[in-house]
Amino acid sequence: MLSQNVENILVAQIEKEAYSSSLYLSMASWAEVNGFEGTAQWFYAQAEEEHQHMLKFLAFVNERGGKAIIPALNQPPVDYKDIRDIFTQVFEHEKYISQSINNIVGVCMEEKDFSTNNWIQWFVNEQIEEEKSVRGIIDKLNLIGAHSLYLFDKDIMSMRATAAK
Repeated sequence: MLSQNVENILVAQIEKEAYSSSLYLSMASWAEVNGFEGTAQWFYAQAEEEHQHMLKFLAFVNERGGKAIIPALNQPPVDYKDIRDIFTQVFEHEKYISQSINNIVGVCMEEKDFSTNNWIQWFVNEQIEEEKSVRGIIDKLNLIGAHSLYLFDKDIMSMRATAAK
């Protein structure tokens, strides 16, 4: 059984994961209409991954005797300056999600909820990988500059596959 504090913070994370999915769908749409098909596919894959994360939180809360709440979401931004801007925003968002996951760990430790703490460790490790992956993309963007975006866009999905290994 979840304590009320743990349930509340997990339900709050459901909203954050749902928003992440919505944000990445918005970014995918922007990339697609601006001719970055590879980048759009990368964001569509990320949006689906975030949706799956939301479902994991939802199922866990319900399985542990809580009540998962499906949130109303704020609309994410729809316009971005350029590819570097969009990935800089992704990196900031992933750091925000990492901090949120770390806050869940803190509440679990305060509540001595070792089961949830054990379960949330998967997300701790996932966030390490997410930040590393996006940092790598930003590093590549900095290396290639604005003149080689075609090659970047073409190769971004292979970068995602490599980071997942």
